Amino acid sequence: MSAFDYQAFLDNVDRKAYHEGEWQWEEDGFTVTRTYNYTYPGCHDSCGVLLYVKDGVLDHVEGDPLDPCVNGKLCMRCLDLPEMVNNDHRIKYPMKRAGERGENKWERITWEEALDIVEKFIVEEIDGKGFGRESIVVGHGTGRNINWQIPFIAGACFGTANCGGIYFSGWSCYMPRVCGAAGPLGDYPVVDCAQAQEKRYAAEEWERPDVIVVWANEPLKSNADGFIGHYLMVCHQLGSKIISIDPVLTWWGAHADVWLAPNPGTDAALALAMANVIMEEDLIDHDFVDKWVAYYDEFKAHCAQFPPEWAAPITSVDADDIRAAARLYASANRGMIQWGLAFDASSASCMHWVQTVCAIMAVCGDIEKPGTHILVHNAYEMNAGYSSADVYGRPEAVAKKFKKAYIDMPGVDFVGMSNPDAMAYALETGKPYPIKMFWAQSQNAIAGHEEPAPRAYKYMMDIPFIVYVDPVLTPSAVAFADLVLPVAASCERDSVRTWWVPLRAMKKVTQFYEAKTDEEIAIWLGERLNPALFGPGKRFEKAIDLSNEYMTTGLAAIDEDGNVRKGNFAGSTDEEGGVKRNIKDEAETGCPYRDHRSLVEAGGHSYDPWNATYYKHEKGMLRPDGQVGFNTPSGRIELIPTIFEAWGIPQYPVYTPVSKSKDTTPEVFEEYPYYFVNGTRSYEFFHTEHRMAETMREFHPEPLVKISPKTAEKEGIADGEWVWIENEDGRCMQKAKVTNEVDERVIVGEHGWWKPEEDLAKPHFGGAFDYNPNNLTHAYESGPGNIGAPIKCLPARICKVREGDVMPGVQVAELGGFREYEPMKP
Repeated sequence: MSAFDYQAFLDNVDRKAYHEGEWQWEEDGFTVTRTYNYTYPGCHDSCGVLLYVKDGVLDHVEGDPLDPCVNGKLCMRCLDLPEMVNNDHRIKYPMKRAGERGENKWERITWEEALDIVEKFIVEEIDGKGFGRESIVVGHGTGRNINWQIPFIAGACFGTANCGGIYFSGWSCYMPRVCGAAGPLGDYPVVDCAQAQEKRYAAEEWERPDVIVVWANEPLKSNADGFIGHYLMVCHQLGSKIISIDPVLTWWGAHADVWLAPNPGTDAALALAMANVIMEEDLIDHDFVDKWVAYYDEFKAHCAQFPPEWAAPITSVDADDIRAAARLYASANRGMIQWGLAFDASSASCMHWVQTVCAIMAVCGDIEKPGTHILVHNAYEMNAGYSSADVYGRPEAVAKKFKKAYIDMPGVDFVGMSNPDAMAYALETGKPYPIKMFWAQSQNAIAGHEEPAPRAYKYMMDIPFIVYVDPVLTPSAVAFADLVLPVAASCERDSVRTWWVPLRAMKKVTQFYEAKTDEEIAIWLGERLNPALFGPGKRFEKAIDLSNEYMTTGLAAIDEDGNVRKGNFAGSTDEEGGVKRNIKDEAETGCPYRDHRSLVEAGGHSYDPWNATYYKHEKGMLRPDGQVGFNTPSGRIELIPTIFEAWGIPQYPVYTPVSKSKDTTPEVFEEYPYYFVNGTRSYEFFHTEHRMAETMREFHPEPLVKISPKTAEKEGIADGEWVWIENEDGRCMQKAKVTNEVDERVIVGEHGWWKPEEDLAKPHFGGAFDYNPNNLTHAYESGPGNIGAPIKCLPARICKVREGDVMPGVQVAELGGFREYEPMKP
């Protein structure tokens, strides 16, 4: 493969043809706008695009070759933005339920009528009956602007701090990596593919990595967490070697020097064995460890009990292969490890898995060095995020936020969102108080992240008042909503977005009927429900003002008059596990676009020099006190994190088997002999989104489960046949794809499936239950500290679908579910 010459690419771009320096122009009858968009309804990224609009309608999208973020490259979902934005399935107007829940009967109303209904319920049924605003829960799915708007709505508009996902045990998406890394490192590590450098791969400071470990992740398909997968491909073109750790043979495994395929749920054991090899063979970076790493001797002594021979029977990975991977990574001058959602959702020891991988990075000196891992904050310290529900919520409601203590979990609460297991427990028992209202924004719960989905359905139906805010009528909205409200696409909003780097603007170019942006919805609610903050003469009168004020304010506080006090948030944790707030003066951040209108009008982006700086720990840039070192209590990377004790997490990492594995419950695997990997990604879809796009469905018309040729032969299943995937908790159906990408230990299914063209009414719900692998999950199993959950490593069997089989939608909505559940007992 020839090396990628980034400078030659830049030199060959016809900059005049792409209107360098302009953010909008006319071309062949179209108005072309240079801006940033994410796929519709929402994704984790925001890419440089050229939007072509005629007569107020988005016609087509091109990648912007002058954009340093993605250099003109777009995924197929973003290229298909016009089909999604102009889709007949979109909600045009506010609607209230006209029949029973699940009948899919609606009546058009105005926004003001919808607000009247919301306000009336809060005043009469919540405030009037003394329940308190804590009885309002705001459901947060994958956000559009990421990620402050919905927690802000929870606190500033409704007064509640209860924001999160019901039946989402262990915050099993992203939180284990964020918190698990913050413990030892003090900040979040991101692989350095020059994405923080405005000159990108041509930046003099940057060097390409020697080795990339792609661990339980498919970045080309997911483009997750503000990271674009093809960044890694460029590094590979430049000469980086690959280690793939994944039970599925992905593109990365096919191009890897070493491919390890562990049993699902056992990666923590593999990580401990790799750490053992690196330290026992003295493959560490001695200078970095001596200067910047704490508790090395203790960590090494602890890991001595985890040699590859110990891990091999647990993981089904040969001990020599474990050594080969560890040696290849540790021998590299510059190595990096790209991780994914499996770190959060396929282990009973997620935090220890993350901790051990961070230790591997650290002892090899792969922190804050070009081409390794950079420690990042959101650009210009903007976007305080999930904690805004606490900041703006009513103090009495914040004090009653769902906590770990409600379900007898040890340690302080250290996550911005309210505890999802405690919320589920409240739904099932009414303790410590009942949930009376659910506001779901960007959350297609039963088709997406709520596990187990049948259990969630039963108890969601008990909530008296539910509002769904979404661009399309989803199965969850049909099943539960009393009101549905339409949300704008990224091309229909003036706003800003940041996830690490850079700060990016969105320019409004179209309007879809009565759809509002998340910021407009916040103002619409706030003016009625919290006039002290949103009333006449207050700050938040326009959506861009709200975005500008809030993001440049960061994690602020409200004064007695309801005004926001200025400042930016940079925080650390104290000895008790609480958050220390360090309010910075605006001038310290150096952002050239303090007024976001100027950034929007510039079409553009702004790179934060803080994130682009290497060796920040040597320059006093990581600690609030300005001293050198890392943002930990000791100022060094803590291989045995002192903060874990406060969080209720054992400080020394261990491998904890999941509750149902071949080692712990061999009798279960006699009946359900396969590991079921739940939630594999595809190029066409983002979680539950894009199923209504004809183009995406042409490429990917049905949900697929990958099985090996040996499994197909053993079970008598042909390629393309509909099959049941089932275990003792439930079942779903998908089409078999017979492939050598997996071996006979595993079957690999897809999540998020529903079909808008099918009947959305009860009991079918567009197939949301019929195709849903979350039917097979179980609640209330999480890792240490109540963080992480084993939902991607389930026991299962597979068999053909037969005529007359009872469909899961019928089983759930009409027959009471697959099984009776006992509420969790604290």
